[in-house]
Amino acid sequence: MAEQTTGARPTLEAVAARAGVSRATASRVVNGGAGVRAPLVDKVRQAVEELGYVPNLAARTLVTRRNGAVAVVIAEPEFRIFSDPFFQEQVRGISRELTSHDSQLVLLWVESPGDHDRIARYLGGGHVDGALAFSLHDEDELAAVLRRAKIPTVLGGRPTDGIGPDMPYVDCDNRGGAREAVRLLVDRGCRAVAHLAGPRDQTSAVDRADGWREALGDPDPALLGHGDFTAESGARAMVGLLDRRPDVDGVFAANDLMASGALRVLRERGLRVPEDVAVVGFDDVASIAERTDPPLTTVRQDIEGMGRLMVRLLMRLLHEHGSGAPAPDPLITPTTLVRRASA
Repeated sequence: MAEQTTGARPTLEAVAARAGVSRATASRVVNGGAGVRAPLVDKVRQAVEELGYVPNLAARTLVTRRNGAVAVVIAEPEFRIFSDPFFQEQVRGISRELTSHDSQLVLLWVESPGDHDRIARYLGGGHVDGALAFSLHDEDELAAVLRRAKIPTVLGGRPTDGIGPDMPYVDCDNRGGAREAVRLLVDRGCRAVAHLAGPRDQTSAVDRADGWREALGDPDPALLGHGDFTAESGARAMVGLLDRRPDVDGVFAANDLMASGALRVLRERGLRVPEDVAVVGFDDVASIAERTDPPLTTVRQDIEGMGRLMVRLLMRLLHEHGSGAPAPDPLITPTTLVRRASA
């Protein structure tokens, strides 16, 4: 149990004296430095607990040249971030991994074009050690903001040439997962397999659409609809698709939310799933895929795990910052097809 103290706040000198080590050794342990033998580390940590010592963050920043904070920048408005479970899962993974590295998460988002200046001032002001950014769109001004900040940055998702192909990133095998989804529909006997694609200016949507094309060879362009990864856009795209190609009997949606919108339209049109039209989504967000009617067959990517990988890659960049080490290779995670009742 921590010792009850009164009066002055416990100092690092008091910790060193309690542990029987020098102040420099105590400082290295408290600030996460290397080169201290395990028994001494244990003594210092015990002294910290007994005295209730809390590090002076300003002094710690001077010693480590770190703020202990990382910016998580999402290029979407607030309503998307808090309504789409995808973002919630990714931020959860990031937060849990940052906690294990004794770092804080600072969440920033883009509500309007004017927010770019606000984010640029914050990132350039020395408040954070690095940044994690995702959901960027091609030619997004946010990419230029991140480059100008000159802080270690990791992207969630493959960047386009307009964003900066040299930025390290973490992504899943979007093309491979899309091909597997389409092959499932073809193997079921579907003869008119459509794709409800995401935004044309985001690489995840582009790669999934390319996977659909690769699996089918030369699909009819009328079988392609576009949305913006929301359920409402999936419903609109499904209406347009049925109007163009009423014979469609298979649908691969770019994400689970769009698939949920498509399922709603099919039900309203009196079409049975999967008997009349089989449907496959992408992401495997449990709060969506397990609750649709019928439950959704989908391509699973480890969203929370990818958030953790982004943090680990950033920590490597922070460790190597200024060393001249080459940029790390991107991390591409595998996808898995999860079978449920919709296909």
